Amino acid sequence: MSGSRATSFHQAADAYARARPSYLPEAVAWMLPDAARRVADVGAGTGKLSAVIAATGRDVVAVDPDAGMLRKLEAEHPEIRTLVGSAEQLPLDDASVDAVAFGQAWHWVDPPAAAVEAARVLRPGGTLGLIWNVRDTRSGWAAELATIIDASDAEEFVERGGPVLGAPFGALETAEFAWQYPLTVDGLVDLVASRSATIQAAPDARAQLLDRVRELAERSAGSDGLLLLPYVTHVYRSAIPA
Repeated sequence: MSGSRATSFHQAADAYARARPSYLPEAVAWMLPDAARRVADVGAGTGKLSAVIAATGRDVVAVDPDAGMLRKLEAEHPEIRTLVGSAEQLPLDDASVDAVAFGQAWHWVDPPAAAVEAARVLRPGGTLGLIWNVRDTRSGWAAELATIIDASDAEEFVERGGPVLGAPFGALETAEFAWQYPLTVDGLVDLVASRSATIQAAPDARAQLLDRVRELAERSAGSDGLLLLPYVTHVYRSAIPA
């Protein structure tokens, strides 16, 4: 989990925390077996996935290479333990967790190295879970939004077929969950502002992009001031031998 884009999110941590969608509890329940009581959330960012997992009563340790993002997580979720580290070098002991989860993060990693590390820290029979919220841009104002902003790295990764794992993991199981995310006009602007491509754009280009997003949002919002952004959550899971 390296590179300037992968570690740029702290520059928009507040917008990320305000506007990024969380994860459907039913999608997280599908990803993690009931027996998984200690979970490492890798690439945890501001804790969107960590918080959902912790709400189930599990013990969560949040790992991220970006200390700035973890500071935001700690401020909002002081009950969750955090560690600075990467998917390729996890700061965890061998066979110390029941599941390793990646939310919006596996597309940033070196897959062979990350798979080996996940297997190292998993207990026998442990689960690797991968989850992405991907915008559904097939129609309506969401399709128009897609003409203004490029597809994200996550969206392109999933559309190309998603993750491929090797030994010691078995075949990947997958599931999809369709839903809608309610946003205010400011929320949609924050959502776009929190994307790595927007963060790293030149100031003038970033301002022009966000102005276009705001104009679309103001034109498309309902009488209640809300927009419903359609998403499909793609979930994957695989286990190592018991």
